[in-house]
Amino acid sequence: LGVVAFGLLPEIFELTGDNNIDITWPMIALTVGFLAFHILEKSILMHHHGHDAGHGSHTHPHVGIASALAIMGHSFLDGMAIGIGFQAGNEIGIAVAVAVIAHNFSDGLNTVSLLIHHKNQKSRAIKFLVANAIAPVLGAGSTLFFSVPTEALVIYLGFFAGFLLYIGASDILPQAHSKGSSRVTIGLTIFGVITMYLVTHFAHI
Repeated sequence: LGVVAFGLLPEIFELTGDNNIDITWPMIALTVGFLAFHILEKSILMHHHGHDAGHGSHTHPHVGIASALAIMGHSFLDGMAIGIGFQAGNEIGIAVAVAVIAHNFSDGLNTVSLLIHHKNQKSRAIKFLVANAIAPVLGAGSTLFFSVPTEALVIYLGFFAGFLLYIGASDILPQAHSKGSSRVTIGLTIFGVITMYLVTHFAHI
């Protein structure tokens, strides 16, 4: 929420204003980003529940490997998001990096848990964990070899803002409060928003 409110949206407004770009398109991209990940998540859940209902629990090492590879691909794209963010400006790059790095901790946990759940050896899980940690670095490095036009950049920033809004509102916050809200949880939520404000504010200075 803090990245979107204090980093991405102000940058979108500034870029569209300075370059005479219609603000409608990045706002459409924001909505598409939100809905795309919502539909993807719900489709995967429906497929998963349908599969379990008809065939019972199914575990296999190859399933775990395929899942881990999918997460690695996602981490590579996360790294590209950081690199493209820095093409928009240092404050955006730093804000996106903070959001992505925090999110990637769970990607590492998911990689190991999926592999172990599907009966892969721990040594293999560690190798995939290391590869998953390297993937975003490679993704960020790849953006050194190309630049994104401003017209496409504002569309991307809008789409990424929609993605962050979705995982924040529909994934992270519900999980944080799944076992009951507390003053600590609420306080940390507010602290996170304030932290992103300070990160974007001082990066801009």
